[in-house]
Amino acid sequence: MKTTLLSIIMLFIALTGRSQSKEFTGAMGEALGQFAACKSIADYQVAANRFSLIANTEKTEWLPYYYNSFCYIMMSFMEPTDAVKKDGYLDEAEKSITKMIELSPKESEVYALQSMFYSARLVVNPMERGQKYSALSAQAVGMALGLDANNPRAKFIKLRNDMGSAQFFGKDPKELCPEANELLANWDTFKVKSPIYPAWGKDQVAQIVNECK
Repeated sequence: MKTTLLSIIMLFIALTGRSQSKEFTGAMGEALGQFAACKSIADYQVAANRFSLIANTEKTEWLPYYYNSFCYIMMSFMEPTDAVKKDGYLDEAEKSITKMIELSPKESEVYALQSMFYSARLVVNPMERGQKYSALSAQAVGMALGLDANNPRAKFIKLRNDMGSAQFFGKDPKELCPEANELLANWDTFKVKSPIYPAWGKDQVAQIVNECK
C-alpha cells in the first residue's frame, strides 16, 4: 500500500512538473512573439512588462529575466538623446541580469547579455565610461566563451567589441572581416537548446559582413 501511494505521489509530482513546464513554455512563446514584433521603445516596454510577469510566476527560470533585461537594453540603445533615461532603462536591465546570474551562473548566454549591457552603459557616455565598461564587457564575454566557446552570440559581441576598439589600437576594423564571414557561415551549426532560448544575432552579423564588402 505504501509503495502504491508513493508511486501515485511521484507520478503526480512528475505530471505537475510537466504541466508547469508546458504552461511556462506556452507563456514564453506568446511573449516572444510579441517581443519579435517590437519596433519602438513603447513596444519593448510592453514586452518587458510581460516578461516581468512571467518571471514573478516562474521564480526559478532565468529566461524571463534574460528577455526582460534584453528589452531594457534595447530601449537604452533606442533612446535618442536623454542620458538619464538611457541609464534608467539600464538600471532596470541590471536588476534582471543580477537575478538571472543568480539562477543560472553556469549559462553562457547570461554573460553574453551582461557584456552587451556593459556596452550599453559605455554608449551613454563613451568619454567618461570607455575604459571601465569596455573592460567589464570584455570580461563578461570572456566568461560567456569560457562556458561555451561555440556560443554565436558571445562570438558576435566579442567581434563587435573588437571592431569598435580596433581604431584605438591603430588597427583597421576590416581586418576582422574574415572572422565575421566565418561566424555568419557557421551560424546555423549552433544548436539552440529549446525554441525559447536566445537565438538572435545572425542578422546583426550579416550586417557586419555586408559592411565589410
